[in-house]
Amino acid sequence: MAKVALLVEMKAKPGKEEELAAFLAGAQPMAVAEPGTLTWFVLRLDAQTFVLCDTFRDDDARRAHLKGAISAALMGRADELLAGPLGVRKADVLAAKLP
Repeated sequence: MAKVALLVEMKAKPGKEEELAAFLAGAQPMAVAEPGTLTWFVLRLDAQTFVLCDTFRDDDARRAHLKGAISAALMGRADELLAGPLGVRKADVLAAKLP
């Protein structure tokens, strides 16, 4: 059961919106490969703004995700794709409906 979550908001650099969208969607296989990641969503709020939402069983799984392949890949392209720093927020899951 999901106990903790991450919400990561980011803005694409002008002209990099579709490249960032494709990059984030393409990270889905990496999320599937993480045993501690229960759910993983990429949301687009507007043309430039994206949010990643992940849920985890515990803090150890959340920490592993933050040190994992998706974070490394995103940080490796941050200067190219992002208009500013990531807005990373940790959260507790109070209730959920999962498939």
